[in-house]
Amino acid sequence: MKKYYFLILLCLAISGVFIAPHFVLSEENSTAQVNQLNTQIEEKKQKIKQIEESIEKNRKIIGKLRTEAVSLSNQLSILDNRVVQVELDIEATTEKIDTLNLEIERLTISITKKEADIAKQKNILAEFIRTIHQEEGKNMLEIISAYSNFSDFYTRLQYLETIEEDIGKSARSLRLAQEELEEKKDETEQRQTIYVSLSEELEAKKEELEEQTFLQGNLLAKTQSSELQFKSLQSTLKKQAAQIENEISSIEQEVRKRLEQQNKLDPAEDSAPGLMTWPAPSKFVTAYFHDPDYPYRHVFEHSGLDIRAPQGTALRAAASGYVARARRCSSSSCYSYLVLVHSGGLSTVYGHTSKILVSEDNFVAKGEVIALSGGTPGTIGAGPFVTGPHLHFEVRKNGIPVNPLAYLQQ
Repeated sequence: MKKYYFLILLCLAISGVFIAPHFVLSEENSTAQVNQLNTQIEEKKQKIKQIEESIEKNRKIIGKLRTEAVSLSNQLSILDNRVVQVELDIEATTEKIDTLNLEIERLTISITKKEADIAKQKNILAEFIRTIHQEEGKNMLEIISAYSNFSDFYTRLQYLETIEEDIGKSARSLRLAQEELEEKKDETEQRQTIYVSLSEELEAKKEELEEQTFLQGNLLAKTQSSELQFKSLQSTLKKQAAQIENEISSIEQEVRKRLEQQNKLDPAEDSAPGLMTWPAPSKFVTAYFHDPDYPYRHVFEHSGLDIRAPQGTALRAAASGYVARARRCSSSSCYSYLVLVHSGGLSTVYGHTSKILVSEDNFVAKGEVIALSGGTPGTIGAGPFVTGPHLHFEVRKNGIPVNPLAYLQQ
């Protein structure tokens, strides 16, 4: 009897709960907007795919050029294609950012619609409960008299038997809708994080384009399109690179031997693989260890990481160590750098410094500010192997350069 009494109360509630379909127009509009966004997103993805195919073709061209004999025309061809490569990268990144914006807009519409659906379901359930509460004091006769004839009452009663089951389903549906809403909100946050990352990447690629263009102009200015002058320039640069390498290597060996004799190199866990801290605030690498795209690869193999760092950025010791060399410069052609000696046969090198803040024959702690970054062409301490401001960072094991990524915290 209680069951039927409950259903009868629902009968009264149902007439006041069902809402006229004034949401239909809004829902149709949101569906149309989502469909339009889906079309735009798919078009963007197709365009990105085409750009990436062009990038891959261009990469193969550059790879083929690298196998050819080093010459002025060869290096200019590589630089030409590198410029095209970066321009394509910029275009692809821009399209990816646009796609993310469209996806975020689509998610926003879905979230708004889902929130409206949840609010509507909550209102319906709340109205059921409110009406039942209001009708609790009425007897069966009063409820039945609300209908003009018993047939209508009985038909409604049968219908409400189904409604009783639907209330439970509606509650479950409400819970699932709320879970879906949280998922969409999480997905939006993820998209926004990717958007920020891609925006930073886009700015870095624009800087890279400027650097590649600078390299082109600089090479042409120094060689004056003469193959003979290119060979002379290449020879000079190789000698400078060898001189810097010999200086770093000999100083590192000499200082390490002296420190070991004096028992001043205590074992330090902070210089073990995977435990060094990044020496610059950014972790954006513009050239990797033995990078095939390194612009001066025809002169020497890249022995470290180039880390993006605006001119004057504070640089920190990647691990506790001893300042073996602090080479200060007074001209742009001079290469300013720091060498720190650590335990376990390790040392680190910090190149293209605009200002050195520590002195030789002193210990520094991990994370201590030791210098300011440089590398802007034409500035003091930049040296001959630069295209833009950055830190050249090396890790050496027993005097031999190794991949810094194996030692830096990821």
